[in-house]
Amino acid sequence: MNAISLLREQLKQAHELLENTVADVTPEQAHWIPPGIANPLGAIYAHALSVEDAVVNGLLKGNAPLFASAWKGKTGISEPQMHATFEWARKLKIDLSTAREYAQAVYAATDVYFASLQDDDLERVIDLSKSGFGPTPMNWIVNNMIVGHAHSMMGEISCLKGLQGAKGYPY
Repeated sequence: MNAISLLREQLKQAHELLENTVADVTPEQAHWIPPGIANPLGAIYAHALSVEDAVVNGLLKGNAPLFASAWKGKTGISEPQMHATFEWARKLKIDLSTAREYAQAVYAATDVYFASLQDDDLERVIDLSKSGFGPTPMNWIVNNMIVGHAHSMMGEISCLKGLQGAKGYPY
């Protein structure tokens, strides 16, 4: 198995697990404001989708993210954006079924993009100085800002489901 095939499999599994984790979330659970400074579950899911869209379609491909182009106004997310601030998360509204349709478009665009790459493409260096990282290889970006990020968001969502008396992870 080459690196691109492995990466595509990791992305597929992360997408499936994230979707299975949010599959039974109710609108009330999605908008519940947790105690302290934790973000609502719906905002975390919206953030996970928006980040992948912005990283793949914006940063890596050099196009506008889907939420700012083909899916503008149709994501089910009141204000899709990459950076999740406390204020943004507390006021965000999400229509879960529409957001899950947007998620499928994001995942499909991600897979099409990675299917077009060769292993050597993962070594391409991208300047992330504006984000405080400096020149960064694509493989780090993909592993940390997409695959790892999706798993981190799943953990937060699972915890927030548990705090509301629901089962977190789907397994």
